[in-house]
Order: sequence, then C-alpha cells, then structure tokens
Amino acid sequence: MSRYTTGEIAKLCSVSVRTVQYYDTRGLLTPSELSEGGRRLYSDADLKKMKTICFLRDIGLPINAITRLFEEGNSEKTILLLLEQQRELLEDEMSERQEKLRIIEELTREIKNTPNVSAEEIGDIVRFMENKKKRRRVLGVMIAIAVVMELIEIGTVALWIATGIWWPFAAGMPILIALGIWFSAYYYKKTAYLCPECHTVFKPSFKSMFWAAHTPRTRRLTCSHCGIKSYCVEVYDENSDK
Repeated sequence: MSRYTTGEIAKLCSVSVRTVQYYDTRGLLTPSELSEGGRRLYSDADLKKMKTICFLRDIGLPINAITRLFEEGNSEKTILLLLEQQRELLEDEMSERQEKLRIIEELTREIKNTPNVSAEEIGDIVRFMENKKKRRRVLGVMIAIAVVMELIEIGTVALWIATGIWWPFAAGMPILIALGIWFSAYYYKKTAYLCPECHTVFKPSFKSMFWAAHTPRTRRLTCSHCGIKSYCVEVYDENSDK
C-alpha cells in the first residue's frame, strides 16, 4: 500500500503544501499515520479523498459545505443537493457576468461612435445606459397607446367611407383627444434631458420640449443650468418615480 508525504500528495493534486496542511487543520484530510520521525503519511484512500476535495473546490463549493458532505452518512444525496445549489449559484453568476459583458460591449460601441470622448462624456454614456431599460418601458407604453389611437382613427374613418356611418368617428374623436392629452403628459412626466455641455440632467418646460427640433434620441433645448442651447440627450426622469 502506497504512502505519500504532504509534499507528494500536494504535487499529485496540483496544490500547495500549505493547502494540504490547511485541510488537515480543518479535519478534512487527516493523515492515515505518522512516521517514526513524526511526518504525516497519506494512503491511497487519502489521495482519492484529496482529489475529491480539490474537485469540489474547483467547482466553487465552500470548505464548510465540503466538511458537511464528508460528515454526512448519506453522502450521495448530500452531494447531489450541494451540486444543485452550486449549479444555481454558477448560473446566477453567469447571468450577472453576461449582463456586465453586454454593458461593456454597448459602452464600447457608444464610445467608438463619440469622437474625442472625455471622461465626463463617458460618465454621461454610462448614465444613459443605466436608465435605458426604464426609458424603453416608457417607449413601449407610448407605442401601445399610439397603436390604439391609430386603430380608432383608421377604423372609424374606414367604417365611414365604406358604410356612410359617421357617428363612430365622431364618438371616437373625444377618446382620441383624451388619449392624446394623456400621451403628451405621460411622455413629459417620464423624460428629462442630459446637457452635453455641462452634463446636467434637467427638465425643460412642456412648451419648449413640445416644440423643440428633435431626433429619435435628442431634442434641441436650452439647458436650465448652463443656459447653452444644444441637442440634449433624452433620458428617463428618475424623479418621476418619487
């Protein structure tokens, strides 16, 4: 029967001598015997156990969980439970890492599309990305309302043309006006603007926002903080949640 010293078992398991000694102090890997000189000696069974410990550590199980595993009488059920818990933990970590990777890739694209980007502008991009999901939800609500308004208008007009029945169109107009007012108020409430000059998020007046020249993501507004008129980036207004 083979006997292994602390250094030999460490080499066979590709770990440090200190790691083997640590598992010994934790009671995870007690040597089978001591030599006459007091050296710790490990058996083939100890080597197998050490490889199992290393495997469990490699997949991320904590020392306390591994200790409980070897203390349990029914180790098969215990290890299946621990492995399932570890799988769920790793899946959560993978999701978080994938989300961080997505943010990095998106930030990289934004920076590449912004010439001579400064540190403050990078901060603006990050801020824009952070509330992008909330802004997307607002746009989703607005699109849904716009579709309803379009269906009412087109449907009642088509009915009028096809049958000569005009009253559904007349009845639908107050509904369209009410939806239009709500649509505009909701849009104004949920949006603010990021000034590219002073990097301040501000809320313009409804009138100036409504009539401003705009692109899908910006509006030409006068910043209430620095007074400079420029195309400001539309962002979700965090104050609208309060």
